[in-house]
Amino acid sequence: QVQLVESGGGLVQAGGSLRLSCAASGRTFSTYGMGWFRQSPGKEREFVAAINWSGGTTTYADCVKGRFTISRDNAKSTVYLQMNSLKPEDTAVYYCAACAIPRAETRGTQYDYWGQGTQVTVSS
Repeated sequence: QVQLVESGGGLVQAGGSLRLSCAASGRTFSTYGMGWFRQSPGKEREFVAAINWSGGTTTYADCVKGRFTISRDNAKSTVYLQMNSLKPEDTAVYYCAACAIPRAETRGTQYDYWGQGTQVTVSS
């Protein structure tokens, strides 16, 4: 069992930055692939970024590529999402997820555990 707790969301102006954190419980964090997803009102959940077990492989949605960076610290059982050059269309609830498959997985259906989400609001 893995429990995930996100933090770091908030209100920011367009062009600004935020860093989301996701703290995981359990001793097997380093064996999980980790991902960030987001969901806006009236829209389906969408993939944002993923990282493999070691941090050596990352993948991003095209809409955030070059602006967002996913990273992890296995010693702290934490995954991060650095978000720069934020746009109003980035406004959403952001969810952290853990996948027992240790690769950088883009499909939400492959994830086994989800956090409660943290709200990110970008004003224009």
